Amino acid sequence: MDTGDRLLTPGEVAALFRVDPKTVTRWAAAGRIGSIRTPGGHRRFRESEVRALLEGEADFDALDGDFSANSTY
Repeated sequence: MDTGDRLLTPGEVAALFRVDPKTVTRWAAAGRIGSIRTPGGHRRFRESEVRALLEGEADFDALDGDFSANSTY
C-alpha cells in the first residue's frame, strides 16, 4: 500500500459516486472495488483507487450497472 494514500469510508466513497453507502459496500463485497478492513471490521477504500474510477482510469462497467458515466443522480 502506498503509505501516503488516504483511506476513505463507505460514506465518503458513496458521496463521490452519488450512491448510497450500502451500494459501495455491495461493490466491495462483490470484489468490484478494492477495500481493506480495519481491526474493528469496518471497510476502508484507497483514495487513489476511488479517484482512478472517478477519473475514468478504471472500468465503471465492473460496478454492476449501479453507476454509469452518462447517468445523472
